Amino acid sequence: MRFAAIADVHGNHLALEAVLADISAQGITDIVNLGDMLSGPLDARRTIEMLMPLDAVHVLGNHDRYLLDRPPEKMGSWDRPAYEALNEAQLDWLRAQPMTRVFRGQVFLCHATPENDEVYWLDTVHPDGTVALSPLDRIEQFAQGITQPLILCAHTHLARAVRLRDGRLIVNPGSVGSPGYRDKHPVPHVVEAGTPHARYAILELVNGAWQVTFRHVTYDHEAMAALARRNDQPELANALATGWIK
Repeated sequence: MRFAAIADVHGNHLALEAVLADISAQGITDIVNLGDMLSGPLDARRTIEMLMPLDAVHVLGNHDRYLLDRPPEKMGSWDRPAYEALNEAQLDWLRAQPMTRVFRGQVFLCHATPENDEVYWLDTVHPDGTVALSPLDRIEQFAQGITQPLILCAHTHLARAVRLRDGRLIVNPGSVGSPGYRDKHPVPHVVEAGTPHARYAILELVNGAWQVTFRHVTYDHEAMAALARRNDQPELANALATGWIK
């Protein structure tokens, strides 16, 4: 069993296009998508036009939910442009996706944690704003009740893999389309991947054990950075251009 995991596209259709091409070049046909597909000041319409016909398994992220559970005037600066770019059929497709699901009986899929699409799982934000790998006890607490040997999450845009003491593997594939962002919750902090690559992961069951390979894919990130600048998002433009907020 071998498949690809993508996440956090955030309307970056050029990054998604490059990642899908790389997945195909690896001979992989099965894809799971861990959400946050569209929100961002980039191109939500072209992104969803690529995702809808894709033979993939999807779950919703928190920013996908924001497009569905509140009026436009209550949406944030990343969500309203995406919402305004989508038609009703595309929003209906988004509504049809679940928050969590199990892939082929062996893989649990969610966006952030199983019970909350806004909580970091593998990372903790410390009071000074530092983002670091979470303690194993905290990571395992969120995994209680999940019986699948492979667990996939996203949300932080940081590629990570953590092996639990019982042998289960938790993987965050990193972000396809947004290598950095600023957030205020639970305290102000920034997340930066350090390079502008589009990221995803390949998961493979080998001799009864799951293995992960992280892929960093080059694409025309300068074009997307320019689009973010035109849309008055200078920090996102910096992240797209360099992997750093500043």
